[in-house]
Order: sequence, then C-alpha cells, then structure tokens
Amino acid sequence: MMELSVRLPLARFPLEVEARFTSASVAVMGRSGSGKTSLLEVLAGLRRGARGRVVVGARVLLDSAARVDLPPEARRMGYVPQDALLFPHLTVAQNVRYGARGGRGARVDEALALLELEPLLRRYPATLSGGEKQRVALARALASAPDLLLLDEPLAALDVALKERVLPYLLRVRDEARVPMLYVTHQLGEARALAREALLLDGGRVLAAGAADAVLGSAARGVLAAEGNEEENILEGVLERPEGHGPRLRVTAELALWVPDGPGVVTGARAAYAVPAEDILLSTGPLSGVSARNVMAGAVTALEPAGPGGCAALVDVAGHRWVVRLTQVSVDELGLAKGMRVHLAVKSAACRRLR
Repeated sequence: MMELSVRLPLARFPLEVEARFTSASVAVMGRSGSGKTSLLEVLAGLRRGARGRVVVGARVLLDSAARVDLPPEARRMGYVPQDALLFPHLTVAQNVRYGARGGRGARVDEALALLELEPLLRRYPATLSGGEKQRVALARALASAPDLLLLDEPLAALDVALKERVLPYLLRVRDEARVPMLYVTHQLGEARALAREALLLDGGRVLAAGAADAVLGSAARGVLAAEGNEEENILEGVLERPEGHGPRLRVTAELALWVPDGPGVVTGARAAYAVPAEDILLSTGPLSGVSARNVMAGAVTALEPAGPGGCAALVDVAGHRWVVRLTQVSVDELGLAKGMRVHLAVKSAACRRLR
C-alpha cells in the first residue's frame, strides 16, 4: 500500500500529487518535465521543502502536520537513476555489497543470482555495457533490502538491443524479489508489462491514477504523443516445442504464440517477447490461407485515438489484451465498433525476444 499526498514548489509549477495505490508495481508516466523525477526524489527524501504525507506500507515517511520527515537513510528506498552512478573504483561485487551495509550478505547473494551477475563480479564499471551497469545498479538497490524500489527510467539511456536484455530482469525482480516498485517510463508497452497500477502526470498535476489498463489508454497516448512513443505488446510465458513443430510461447492455458527458433530457445524456459502494435493484422472475418502462423479470435473492447489519423484497437483474446494500431480510415472502412468479433494475425517473425 502507498499513500501519496505531496506538494512541492518547482521552478515552472508546483508538484501536487494525491494518489493511493494498493499493488506492488506502479508506473509513473508523463511527458518530459512533468514532475516524475521530482516525485521520486520526494519519496527518497532528497527534496527539501516537500509538504504533505507519504506512507509506504505501514511506515510514515513524511507527515508535515505531525512534523515527521525521515532522512533519506531511514526511508529504506532503493533508488536506480537513468545513469547507474556506480563507483568507478569498485568492482561489481564491491558496488553491490556497498548497498548492503549492515551485514545483509544473503541479500547480496540473492541480488547477484537474480540478475545473473556472477560472471561480472571482478570487473569494473568502465568495462561494462550500459545494460550490465543498470543490472548492477539494480542489484545494489535490492541488496539494501528496500521497502520500495524507485526506478527512474532505467532503460531510457539504453539502445533497443540493451533495453530488450534488461527489461526481463525487471520483470524477474517484480515477480521473484517481490519488492514493490515505482517505475518511471515513457514507453506504454514497458508500463503495461511491469505495472498493475499507473500514475499519469502533466505539469505537476495528476491527470489519472489507478488501474494500469484504465490509465494507460487514450489519455496517456495524448500526453506522450510528442515523446516518440512506439507501442508494443509484451507477453511473458514458458517456451514449449510441440512434436514436429517449432517453438511457441505458452502465455496462458488458452493463449500460445508461435515464435522464431534460434539459439537459446530452450523448452521449459521462461521468456518474454514483444510484438509491435503496428505489426498486427486485424480482420473482421475469419482468416484462412494466410502465412502468419498466429491467428487468434477476439473481441474489440475499445477504440482509442492514437496520434494524428491513427487509432488503437484494444482486443481481448482469451483474457489477454492486445493493442493494434490502425489508421482511422481502416477503422471506418471495416466498421469497427466496441464488442465486435475480430481476428488477429501475427507473423512469428514479428515476435521479438526480449531475453
């Protein structure tokens, strides 16, 4: 549980956030300069002048009326900024152990194993890739046994290939480390994959807060339109290989997706794949004789604006929501409407493995 009632004067506008969250993963979104980083700094105790009340779990971190304002070292926050800010003179192992002051050796070992850093223990930050540095920064934060992880766009400085390698580790932290997280991002696909709830900021004020499905819709697309946001559908599951066929990702008992074969595609392994919203074909009638191996029946749950002349069709397939990008012309020609039964086609080659 997290309760935020925050007021902080900033140079361009006041930051005013009133929100309450009950899930362990919350995405914070908004265009550049909307107050996202300032909010994380308030939670971490790094911003002087913040007023209001902040409660994480059962602990009150800030309560101006009661004159409570815990210092940063007493807040139990694990902060991971865009640039990992590792100590250049320390090895990977020493950087991670630094976060575990107080004898939390078991936490160090768990963090190193979770983020698969054992092969890098003796290396120094200058020899690491951007993705490796972010994994070390994340492990250092986890080793401190935080009550809450504050992740400030940890993938923003990485190129596409490195993002694809780091995102699954964030999913693993959410599912296996079970540490609540507040995750700042510009990418709707990342937010949907990681978060159960979301907070949308604009000019320091809350535009929307609540369940991720409700917040990360047309309002978020409108706010983020100028940020170069490309929507993707991110699916997690277990790889399987039916006899005589290639690999597929088992997402749920009712939903599986044929994916490309290749090195590292191991039966029984957990994996995550991304499918761009623009790469999905939508039909109002049954599909047959098409080259796409993934053909799925579903129902349109919503049609939302998506940039100039564009539309996002939200389609429920076996309880999983897909986002399909279309032009408004296509929507009109197909006569799409909420509740209509449709079919989706996805080439296996369009499924890009994230890890």
